[in-house]
Amino acid sequence: MNWVDEWGITLAVFLPVVGALAILLTPKAMDVVIRGLALAFSGVALVIGLMVAGAFEVGEAGMQFEMTRSWIPAINANYHVGIDGISLPLMVLSLLVTFLCVIYCYWHLPEPVNPKAFLSLVLLLETGMTGSFIALDLVLFFVFWELVLVPMYFMIGIWGTERRQYASIKFFLYTLFGSMFMLLGFLALYFQSEPNTFDMLELQQAGVLNLPVGLAHLIFGGLALGFAIKVPLWPFHTWLPDAHTEAPTVGSVLLAAVLLKMGTYGFLRIAIPILPDAAMTFAPVIGILAAIAIVYGALNCLAQTDLKRLIAFSSVGHMGFVMLGIATMTPEGFNAAIFGMVAHGVITGMLFFLAGSIKERFHTRMIADLGGLSVKVPRMAGILAFASIASLGLPGLAGFWGEVIALLASYQPHPDLSLVLFRSLMVVGGIGTVLTAGYFLWMLQRVNLGTLSTKWHKSKISDVEPLEYLAWVPLLALVVVLGLYPRLIMDATDSSVTALVEMLPGGDADASIATTDR
Repeated sequence: MNWVDEWGITLAVFLPVVGALAILLTPKAMDVVIRGLALAFSGVALVIGLMVAGAFEVGEAGMQFEMTRSWIPAINANYHVGIDGISLPLMVLSLLVTFLCVIYCYWHLPEPVNPKAFLSLVLLLETGMTGSFIALDLVLFFVFWELVLVPMYFMIGIWGTERRQYASIKFFLYTLFGSMFMLLGFLALYFQSEPNTFDMLELQQAGVLNLPVGLAHLIFGGLALGFAIKVPLWPFHTWLPDAHTEAPTVGSVLLAAVLLKMGTYGFLRIAIPILPDAAMTFAPVIGILAAIAIVYGALNCLAQTDLKRLIAFSSVGHMGFVMLGIATMTPEGFNAAIFGMVAHGVITGMLFFLAGSIKERFHTRMIADLGGLSVKVPRMAGILAFASIASLGLPGLAGFWGEVIALLASYQPHPDLSLVLFRSLMVVGGIGTVLTAGYFLWMLQRVNLGTLSTKWHKSKISDVEPLEYLAWVPLLALVVVLGLYPRLIMDATDSSVTALVEMLPGGDADASIATTDR
């Protein structure tokens, strides 16, 4: 279909914002129409995204569905969009998770109930998230990146729990702080390029940038700081537990499933291909911080008493595995990182859905007060156990492949990186997997298998409802499908990842092969 090739990704990105405008123009009293509009626009966007995925040429390393239109001629900024194997899985993930969140919101809107405001923010957020994954111009990328900040700020600040104002301001300030450094890096790339351009693909070409080593490192550091805060990479993670804990359920799901991936995607799409020499210099630092994040996140999970906060800290560890894969600068590591992003989005998004539904029923998130769920709500307890086991990396489920391949890539990193260092980081990461299993099994023992509190004995508490099944079954199915058939993602990513590795110093498809003299 020609219109899919030319306009598919643009429609998928901008239909939700059209839906948001339609909702804002709908009278507040027309509650059912508002919910239906949100469902329709997010659903059509997902269908178009799946059509794009179906038409995607697997094995092609270059950009597909590419479009360039003049936008701001004065600064040579264009509406330049396209996708490759790196961006395709994340674009589809964004569209899918948002659609499932809208289904969940049909009967699970947070207090104060205001479908018009809340659902329009969800759709606006979808445009920002998905747009970040298709943008090939730095100005356009920055616009989408910042667009995400506003709806998430209001979702936490208005519909969050007790400490929502503190959490929303902290989220806003941290992200804005990182964005400032990222923007300075973009401007430096523009003024140092010849001719001046914000186009990512042009900036990747040899000869466009001729930077002194010190300046290249400085620019990469600014970009890395902006992306690392979004990931978040230790020690820039402190906004995340508060934002997750206080956000409404759908806010937590979108934050974990998609927003965090914008940071890791920024490394793969912008920082590494445009500044490959600086990326190699910073790779050991990124790897060390990632290994610390893996263990630090797991140890914090062992200390949590709040179910939602435990899941939030688990994201710090899981994103540490993603960053460890990126730090290896190998095809295996990059593939593991992309797969890990998708798997984390699916699994942790599911866990936050569960945490929200449990809170609605039992009016608490405290692990000590939630014992005996398997007695009162056995189906929900079973789904919680399944998602938790997937998150700890059980073979055969989606959480396994990203982590194990990242560890294998650490055993044989890029030839220019220290073999001793990265094999040491592999050991640290392995310890992290054991700790991850420990805190999830500890949580399941307390929540599912503990003693049912007497105050719940006579309470009428429903188990999983039909609309919850509609929102959750696609995620649960993906956990199994990706676990049994990881090629579904890796076949799409492999060619683009190989092309990315070839941009590195001395890079070729065999960059991960270690030399014997290291």
